[in-house]
Amino acid sequence: MSATIVEVELPTAEFALSETISELDNIEFEVERFVAQDADHIMPFVWVTGNDGDRIKAVLERDESVDNLELLSELDGEWLYRMDWITQIQAVIQILIEEEGSILAAFGDESGWQLRVLFSDRDSLSRTYEYCRESGLTLDIRSIYELEDGREGRFGITEEQQSTLEVAFKRGYFDVPRAITLTNLADEIGISHQALSERLRRGQKSVLKNTVIIGCGGE
Repeated sequence: MSATIVEVELPTAEFALSETISELDNIEFEVERFVAQDADHIMPFVWVTGNDGDRIKAVLERDESVDNLELLSELDGEWLYRMDWITQIQAVIQILIEEEGSILAAFGDESGWQLRVLFSDRDSLSRTYEYCRESGLTLDIRSIYELEDGREGRFGITEEQQSTLEVAFKRGYFDVPRAITLTNLADEIGISHQALSERLRRGQKSVLKNTVIIGCGGE
């Protein structure tokens, strides 16, 4: 038995904030943190990116899935809100309350919601998938990582990429200026210059895709 990380997609219409997303163009949501209150509501801290802060707040206040809206921080084109989600949260309740899972990242826009979820084991994922299917909810599983072989599964990278990135970091390859050249690092690791370059690029791409750019989509 091992912990499992899964990346899933849910349609906008079946998730909280669907009214806001349908009414506003070019709006994006990124959940900073989920707080599981009980089976009736969830309190997320949500970064909202859009064009008109006043209109965003007005639409959020009308959204029937939202309650207790509170603006915590305002930056250039981004707003951090604390809010309660009170409807369209069955999938999140199943994950956080029933299966005691953790949502590591969540990003939503007009194309849908992308979530990265940590389950204690595959059975928890299977129960969540079956619950959504029986409840008429769409849960599209995009990728699954097992953590039995180490931490690299969190970021979708191989063990080889993990160890190479660690060596490159420790040897100062990512410093400015670099403490070691790509050629010398390749000699130290014992692979060709080209093989190291490709391994680093693929590893960095996977780390970025699975951390910083969760909502970007594509390969």
